Amino acid sequence: MRIIDITRPLSGATVSFPGDPPPQFSQRDAGLYLISDLHMNSHTGTHIDAPVHYLKRGNTIDTVPLDHLIGPCRVLDVSRAGSAIRAADLNGRLGAAKRVLLKTAFSRETQFREDYPHLTSDAADLLNKNGVLCVGIDSFSIEAFVCDGSVHRTLLGAGC
Repeated sequence: MRIIDITRPLSGATVSFPGDPPPQFSQRDAGLYLISDLHMNSHTGTHIDAPVHYLKRGNTIDTVPLDHLIGPCRVLDVSRAGSAIRAADLNGRLGAAKRVLLKTAFSRETQFREDYPHLTSDAADLLNKNGVLCVGIDSFSIEAFVCDGSVHRTLLGAGC
């Protein structure tokens, strides 16, 4: 299987969500070896949301089945969809894909923008209806900056 790494670089300059501290890294000498200290929250850079993030009683990240995250994946270019990615932008393009990555215009951004691309509720419903196990996006969140958490709960509640 060919693996394509799409993670964003992680450094002290990594763009953070408003209110979140920027990541901090340091090394200290422990004699025979160096110890690296990492200080950041779970939403820093490229990350995975655990079900417990929005369901509060859901699974923690260490219990998410790896086969949900690893395997064939469909990459959909939705860069012309604008900020709100709707079901109509995905309809007919999913095929039998169980893992979907959404390439948006945000992949080129280096600054936070409140209007970053995100899924709408009807798009989340469509992904669930199609049995998608994993969906990724290259913006800050799968859901809009001002939101009620419904997109997260829809996806995470269905095991995605």
